[in-house]
Amino acid sequence: MIMMKKLLILLVLLMGLLPASAQKLEVTKGEVDCGRVGFESPVTAVFELRNKGNRKLHISDVRVSCGCTQVDYPRTDIAGGATFQVKLTYDAQQMGHFVKTAAIYSNGSETPVYLKMTGVVLEDVQDFTGSYPYQIGDLRIDKTDLEFDDVNRGDHPVIEIHVANVGTRLLRPNLMHLPSYLTATMSPSQLAPGRSGKLTVTLNSMNLHDYGLTQTSIHLAHNPGDKVTAENEIGVSAVLLPSFADMTATQLQNAPIIQLSATQVDFDFGTKSKMKQTILITNNGRTPLSISSLQMFTQGLKVTLDRRELQPGETTKLKVTGYRKQLKGVRTKPRVLMITNDPNKPKVVININVK
Repeated sequence: MIMMKKLLILLVLLMGLLPASAQKLEVTKGEVDCGRVGFESPVTAVFELRNKGNRKLHISDVRVSCGCTQVDYPRTDIAGGATFQVKLTYDAQQMGHFVKTAAIYSNGSETPVYLKMTGVVLEDVQDFTGSYPYQIGDLRIDKTDLEFDDVNRGDHPVIEIHVANVGTRLLRPNLMHLPSYLTATMSPSQLAPGRSGKLTVTLNSMNLHDYGLTQTSIHLAHNPGDKVTAENEIGVSAVLLPSFADMTATQLQNAPIIQLSATQVDFDFGTKSKMKQTILITNNGRTPLSISSLQMFTQGLKVTLDRRELQPGETTKLKVTGYRKQLKGVRTKPRVLMITNDPNKPKVVININVK
């Protein structure tokens, strides 16, 4: 009997210890990167925590790494299962990178729970969100698609991509997977946090093989050797036009003349998954009209042309089919491109409007 009583007492004592040992302080994210911070502009990092235990949690103390950081935390007990916040505010009185920590002492953990806030204090912090609307990691850029339109053989057109470093580390932006007809240079070659520069992309038209549309994808890297992902992709298109410089005055006078019943297609899908429209193409010139290229700038379109060669006065049908699901997800404006032997309209573009 005495032995049984002792066992019962021991069991009760052990049960009394279980809730305390099960009590636990959990941090959702223990480190916050504050990015670029203006000099003498205090910055606050907010940390989400949770009392995973069944009993009330009490924070007895929070110790910060220096007097330049203030802390705000609950002074009252936190119920079991409840979430709460701890806020660290750095006064940003020193230039350069900073790392500030705080140690939380409570009855929810045998050892302190640590929080960390990082960032960089700059004298002149620029806001790139307006003029650099697209973000790829720690870089903001002003365009994600490059279009070299109306290129003639021998041309070397240039497009600039303006780049800003909105992170906290030194970067060396560069373009990867360039085809043979593209070259790119970065100026300056390195971007410190909060600084901007430009990527100059040059097209060598002599390396384009075919008339009409040539499309590819290149990738913007933070540093040489970065991985290629869908998130850092930049689309490139180039339209190479045929040359009519050697045509005589008589040939120009008797040249084919293309006429379209419409140069715009409106797709108001509503509940429909696809729609179709027809455009009539007529040769109003004196010699045969040839449509040498028929291409699309985006997915989500299907085009069929009854005939590519039209004698003077003849008409053919261009059928354009749009698919709602694919067109809703395209990044660039949907268009259909035709290359012809009409010297006044060697490039014909049909714009697709999706509602």
